[in-house]
Amino acid sequence: MKVLVIGGGAREHALCRSLSLDPDVTALYCAPGNAGIAEVAELHPVDALDGAAVARLAGELGAGLVVIGPEAPLVAGVADAVRAAGIPCFGPSKEAAQLEGSKAFAKDVMAAANVPTARSYVCTTPEEIDTALDAFGAPYVVKDDGLAAGKGVVVTDDLQAARDHALACDRVVIEEFLDGPEVSLFAITDGVTVLPLQPAQDFKRALDGDEGPNTGGMGAYSPLPWADPKLVDEVMATVLQPTVDELRRRGTPFSGLLYAGLAITSRGVRVIEFNARFGDPETQVVLARLKTPLASVLLHSANGTLDVEPPLTWRDDAAVTVVIASHNYPGTPRTGDPIEGLDEVAAQDEPQAYVLHAGTRREGDAVVSAGGRVLSVTATGHDLTEARERAYAAVSRIRLDGSQHRTDIAAKAASGA
Repeated sequence: MKVLVIGGGAREHALCRSLSLDPDVTALYCAPGNAGIAEVAELHPVDALDGAAVARLAGELGAGLVVIGPEAPLVAGVADAVRAAGIPCFGPSKEAAQLEGSKAFAKDVMAAANVPTARSYVCTTPEEIDTALDAFGAPYVVKDDGLAAGKGVVVTDDLQAARDHALACDRVVIEEFLDGPEVSLFAITDGVTVLPLQPAQDFKRALDGDEGPNTGGMGAYSPLPWADPKLVDEVMATVLQPTVDELRRRGTPFSGLLYAGLAITSRGVRVIEFNARFGDPETQVVLARLKTPLASVLLHSANGTLDVEPPLTWRDDAAVTVVIASHNYPGTPRTGDPIEGLDEVAAQDEPQAYVLHAGTRREGDAVVSAGGRVLSVTATGHDLTEARERAYAAVSRIRLDGSQHRTDIAAKAASGA
């Protein structure tokens, strides 16, 4: 089949890389893509938020499947436009994507489906905000109701900082703090059948030791040696399947990638948030371990035939991703800096380690930075220790002026701490 991937980040590069290795994929396109994706897919310009333009491009290319990577096009209804043109599309409808587009909607769905989550208040006035902050106390968890590119959440002991963030949002969800480690678990669904992927853990804070501001994610690893072996089965039974069933009951079936952000608390598993698409950077490590060819799974989801897909198969290897970010990220990033060392990684580290591009573009013969998170260096190994060593060896070859990365991705898990 011919596949068109929409997006231009490291998540989309990871998807394109996996699809390029699938023998069923005869042609691979990406719009708009980036400098790295150009090595595995044919790039086309498109406004990813314009459903008619995406559908038109898919038709011109003869795509048999469109895969929408980022959340904003999904919330904008791009998947609906593609499906209306008669083209199979991996990604939920505009209505179902509200599971990510509105935290208040997600809380309502969870309540109806008896999905365990944090107690919360939805606030629109200063008085409601003060009441909610007072009810829960510190640490304060304040979430912008709408999309914020992974940076709309503040967790702080500082009451004024929590109040300031809440007042800056049109509508805000304030909830109780959930203790315990966080886990990301993805599932592919067609609205009825749910196929869970392997769990991963990402690192949201900018600096080592989970210090600094929240980011879109500075690294990830999989598998989780410390997690209960029954975790996936438990989350399937208590979170993923009930949520999919509830959305179908409402007449807004969810077809695509359902991402559950979880806290493993002292009182059991609790949902922190849902996303309506593959997470970044967790996708990079999860797809590095997936042995099943990707295209048929995504097509079965799009066509409502996921029940015929055999169980997914996985490599025993561990995977680690380290994000290289630009100067000043997650503030306004500096862009246009040349990136050197990519050829060295390709020559010395592949296939055990490789570079997935996020915010890059080509200028003549050079690849330059074009965003906050610039590269995702991903490596596999027999265990997390070997995967970490390979990832950081590759990171050390890359030169980007003023760049930053965390040095402790997966360190605790690898050491058994």
